[in-house]
Amino acid sequence: MKPENENFFEKVYQVARLIPEGRVTSYGAIAKYLGAARSARMVGWAMNASHNMEDIPAHRVVNKAGLLTGKHHFDGTNLMQQLLEGEGVIIKNLQIVNLEKYFWDPFIELQADM
Repeated sequence: MKPENENFFEKVYQVARLIPEGRVTSYGAIAKYLGAARSARMVGWAMNASHNMEDIPAHRVVNKAGLLTGKHHFDGTNLMQQLLEGEGVIIKNLQIVNLEKYFWDPFIELQADM
């Protein structure tokens, strides 16, 4: 992995650590906040690489429609869903119900630059 990717991944992790319990954000929202709006896929790679890091709540990052697209990167059959439901997020057919209720936009929520 290139050093600039490692730096980007760490910035992604800094944002992910700030997602409150019971809230979710999207890969694209994190990318936009970091000034790399077209890098949602790289945010996904960062989330995938974070599964051995207990302090990164990767389960709180979903796709823009609220689908649990990263679920196959978690141990167990429905671990991502179980973690979110344990925080009070309602999910049906692997999609967050009423996404706007749970959505946390770092661009709005985080006023200071990282």
